[in-house]
Amino acid sequence: MPVMQTFPCNGRYYTPPDRPLAVLCLDGCSDEYLNAALAHQRMPHVAEMILRGHRSVVRGALPSFTNVNNTCIITGVPPAITGISGNFFLDPETGEAVMMNSAAYLRCPTILAAAAAAGRRVAIVTAKDKLCSILSHELSGTGSICFSAEKADQAKQDTHGIDDVESLVGLPTPPIYSADASVYVLRAGVALIESGRADFLYLSTTDFIQHKHAPEEEEALAFMAAIDEQVGRLLNLGAVVGATADHGMNAKNDASGRPNILYLQECLDAQFGPGHRVICPVTDPYVRHHGGLGSMVSVHVAPNTSAEKIAAWIAEQTGITEVHDRIHAAHHLELPPDRIGDLVVLAGRDLVIGIRHEDHDLSQLNGSLRSHGGRYEEMVPMLLSERLQGTHAQMASQDPRNFDIFDFTCHAGGNRP
Repeated sequence: MPVMQTFPCNGRYYTPPDRPLAVLCLDGCSDEYLNAALAHQRMPHVAEMILRGHRSVVRGALPSFTNVNNTCIITGVPPAITGISGNFFLDPETGEAVMMNSAAYLRCPTILAAAAAAGRRVAIVTAKDKLCSILSHELSGTGSICFSAEKADQAKQDTHGIDDVESLVGLPTPPIYSADASVYVLRAGVALIESGRADFLYLSTTDFIQHKHAPEEEEALAFMAAIDEQVGRLLNLGAVVGATADHGMNAKNDASGRPNILYLQECLDAQFGPGHRVICPVTDPYVRHHGGLGSMVSVHVAPNTSAEKIAAWIAEQTGITEVHDRIHAAHHLELPPDRIGDLVVLAGRDLVIGIRHEDHDLSQLNGSLRSHGGRYEEMVPMLLSERLQGTHAQMASQDPRNFDIFDFTCHAGGNRP
């Protein structure tokens, strides 16, 4: 039986229940996917969960990307504190554009490590292997586990806390570009609870389906039904379940259905000459998802150039909705100022911002694009298997964030402080 013990992390106190707890990050799952699946009666377990628990729409972190929001969720704080400003950034110390996949970039402790230190059996299962380093930051304690569905067959006891994932789940390692990768994450979570190996879980899926299919398409409905089945299994095991998303998803196409892209580096070079540098923080190893194109970018302005003049020109471009200088971006978007550009640029609902044509491989997008990163993918669902009461109910009625999910899940039901 898990121990109900309060532990601190980043200014909050968490008192998880004395039974299993599972927090789910449903990658790319905007509320429209839940609405469609529920309307088509494809998620009966989630429907029942909502009746006795909680459902709302909450604000995520910007940029609305995977690394940023997964990190916020497991720490309970915004990017200004975590230090993770994107999947990709220009390192000011080296001048090189690099991935932010390493825990070396994380600037604060995690709820997961704190739970393990408090005696919980922590398990982290993520679809994308790129997240493992950050999610497992400072994770220790007897029985702590972290592995990805993408490389489930490579998990080892001494490095991952487990070495028989395929036997445990009863299925082989799935392809990362598949719906199966996400379902595998939840199946693994169920198996870890059933086997008594974990009682405090973070389960993070992948947005392959959402990048490919709109909410009403059969592939999306079938995927949501498969997620629902595993949620039902978690609930049947007596787990307290909380779920949110790292970001939403929208079509980014023009009137003819082709990808709607502003190649900002090309435009800046043509208008102002060379020396400026556009960084696309959506960039990650999974280019088949989005071609490295999202709705928010950083711009590093050339030396001895007026950033204000550049910002004013960018703001006039069709489809651009916001342009912030570094100070305002840090304050209004809650970003770490040393890990963004001189300017931060956001686009509208149907536009993505790129570098140059040759910097983005669109060959695997099948002619259209669904992506994320901006304001229009900031709002995401939040689900809890038990009702919120007292202080947490009040929090949920104000400006709740997706990174409140561990706090809400630990205290759902109102039977804990």
